[in-house]
Amino acid sequence: MSRLKTLTAEYRELKARLEQGGGPERSKRQREQGKLTARERVARLLDPRGPWLEIGLLVAYDQYDAQAPAAGVVTGVGEIGGRPVVIVANDATVKAGSWWPETIRKILRAQEIAMRQRIPIVYLVDSAGVNLPYQGGVFPGQYGAARIFYYNAIMRHYLRVPQIAAVMGPCIAGGAYLPALSDVIFMVEGTSFMGLGGPNLVKGATGQVVDGESLGGAKTHTAISAVAHYRAKDDAECLLKIREYIARLPYVPHPPGPERKPKRDPKQLYDLLPADHRMSYDVRAVLECILDEGKLGEFQPEVAPEMICAHGAIEGRPIAVIANSRGVIKGKLGQAPKIGGIIYTESAEKVAYFIENADRERLPLLFVQDVSGFMVGTEAEHSGIIRAGARFVEAMATATVPKLVLTVNHASGAGYYAMAGQGFDPDFIVSWPTGRMGVMEGESAIQAVFGNGAADPKNAPAVDTMRADYEHQLDAKFAGARGFVDAIITPEETRDALAFLLEVTTEFTGPHLGGFVLPSHT
Repeated sequence: MSRLKTLTAEYRELKARLEQGGGPERSKRQREQGKLTARERVARLLDPRGPWLEIGLLVAYDQYDAQAPAAGVVTGVGEIGGRPVVIVANDATVKAGSWWPETIRKILRAQEIAMRQRIPIVYLVDSAGVNLPYQGGVFPGQYGAARIFYYNAIMRHYLRVPQIAAVMGPCIAGGAYLPALSDVIFMVEGTSFMGLGGPNLVKGATGQVVDGESLGGAKTHTAISAVAHYRAKDDAECLLKIREYIARLPYVPHPPGPERKPKRDPKQLYDLLPADHRMSYDVRAVLECILDEGKLGEFQPEVAPEMICAHGAIEGRPIAVIANSRGVIKGKLGQAPKIGGIIYTESAEKVAYFIENADRERLPLLFVQDVSGFMVGTEAEHSGIIRAGARFVEAMATATVPKLVLTVNHASGAGYYAMAGQGFDPDFIVSWPTGRMGVMEGESAIQAVFGNGAADPKNAPAVDTMRADYEHQLDAKFAGARGFVDAIITPEETRDALAFLLEVTTEFTGPHLGGFVLPSHT
């Protein structure tokens, strides 16, 4: 089997396990309480057979002794009534839906997607609140739980992003501000509770004895306090009411164009990538599996061919593509060959100009990452590689059009930054299971640390440990577990996923910069 097939099979196995949440027994218990599980709720809310890209499925899977699958919250982008929508659903089968530090990061990322793209966000709340043993990573700090409520307020007051909250289980203490700061609140009879303190806390603080339904149930908040706005008899009716509510929101649909196909079957991608990530391959053939009819209108193809700049389309949506070409590139007359995946001075200048043009032309950018870094050495330094690299980075960072990133293999060093690394807020960053994200490859790091001593037998244990650490940290699953990528996708999913993300990112025609850009006020 190819490396891509092997790693994809491993990822599919992990994905299936994580999608079980807290496991069959806890899911059964949830249903016995008259509630659907988080993933069942999401499935009923979304359009049948419509697109869905889950964001952060792998987050925290390798932490907390595997007790926090998906960090206890399902987040992603799908369609409701044919329009893109962000969904956040607490998974009550995982520690009662309580918030781990990584839960906060996932919710914030989901909110940032809604703010950047100006699309509705739905919160399906079923959470016991802060996971108290880990409160130090949840409660304080600039990006603690308070940031969620800050984003709530920004969306309501400035961005006009619709926020719909459904309390479908407990919603306690500070967590109650998430629905309270949304535009509308739905509650479910018999299973919903919303309050700053539960019955036990109320008794301890005031001596008052009260049951949960009278204190903060669906009838209380829809008929007495008027905190909530809609009441449903069960989960199914609640989700249907949310779909109906979203259908009433103003929206101009984008009619689908004629069906288009790539030149190559995407399944060929498994055979196009080499068994060894250090070996070369034909990136143009890879793009023929993704782009409409494989058409690639190259920009300056004979200049700095180690970097491909081209125009194409995915499902009829025009896009500007920037891709690293792997392999040895024949040099010009009298010049040494160039190594594919390395960014040279000339290629940095070429890409910077191409990005600036795409920004002027309002074309979304797709970065296909397989980059090992910028060239080093006397010749590179004398040619002004630092200045050219800075221009590349600045052009990418300041481009106001949507930016999508697909990591194929390497995403190393400053080359990763220039190719729209996560720190530069691309709209979405996805990776194949073969992605390798790090400051450099393990062997390069060993050479940098040990030099000629790498071959010394007395250093063998330290070298072996460092090599193993790098292999572990360069794994795409490691990046997924820490939210360094939004999602790991399989090769055959790539074209459909990118087409959907293009649809999502073109909803907002304003500047795509940072987590969000406030509209100007006078």
